[in-house]
Amino acid sequence: MKRLFPLFAILTAALLSFALYESLIVAPVDQLQGNVYRILYYHASSAWTAFILFGINFVASVVYLVRRNEKADVLAFVTAEVGVVFCTVVLVTGPLWARPVWGIWWTWDWRLTSTFVLWLIYVSYLLLRRFSSSGQTPVLAAALAVFGALDIPLVYFSIWFFRTQHPQPVIGDGGYMDPGMLHVLLLNWLAFSCLAFMVCWSRYNLEVLKRELEEAQALESLLETGGAR
Repeated sequence: MKRLFPLFAILTAALLSFALYESLIVAPVDQLQGNVYRILYYHASSAWTAFILFGINFVASVVYLVRRNEKADVLAFVTAEVGVVFCTVVLVTGPLWARPVWGIWWTWDWRLTSTFVLWLIYVSYLLLRRFSSSGQTPVLAAALAVFGALDIPLVYFSIWFFRTQHPQPVIGDGGYMDPGMLHVLLLNWLAFSCLAFMVCWSRYNLEVLKRELEEAQALESLLETGGAR
C-alpha cells in the first residue's frame, strides 16, 4: 500500500488539475449567473464529499460503540477531521456565490443553517477528541458523531421539505443541468473524493503510529516506575 501512495498522489494531482481546467475554461458560461456559477463545481463537490466522509464517520462510530474496535475509532476520527475541512469549504464558497447572485453573504434559511449546525457538531467532536483526556472520550465522541449524522438528511432534503432561498436541485427531482456542466461537476466530485481518500489514508496511518507510540511510552513509563520501586 505504501508503494501505491505516491502513484495515487500523482494521479490525484493530475485529476485535480484537469478538473480545474475543465471548470474554468471548458465548461460553458451560465446564461443567468455568468462566470460566478463556476463556484458551484467546488461548492457542490465539497458538500458531497463531506457527506460521504461524515457517513463513514457515522458507520465507524457505530462499529466502535458496538465492538470497541480501535481501528474503527481511528477511521471515525480521521474522516471527521477531513470532513470538517470540506464542510468549511462549503461554508466559504457558498457566500462567495451568494453575494453577487443574491446580494447578501448569508441568510438563515433551512439549508444554510442546517449546514452550519452540521459543521458546529463535527467541530465540537474534534474539540472533544483534542482536549478531553478521559478514558471515555472515544465513547462520548462516537455518541456525538451518531447524533451529528442525524443532521445530514436534514441538510440534504431541506430544499425539498422547506421553503428556502437556496437553489433547487439541478440533479434529480425534475432538475436539469447542461450535460457539459454536469460532466465537469461529476469530474470535480471524483477529484475531490480522491483527494479526501488520499488525505484520510495519510492521516489514518499517522494516527495509528501516534497511538502506538503513546502506548509504548506509557508502557515504558510504567516499567520505569515499577523498576524504581
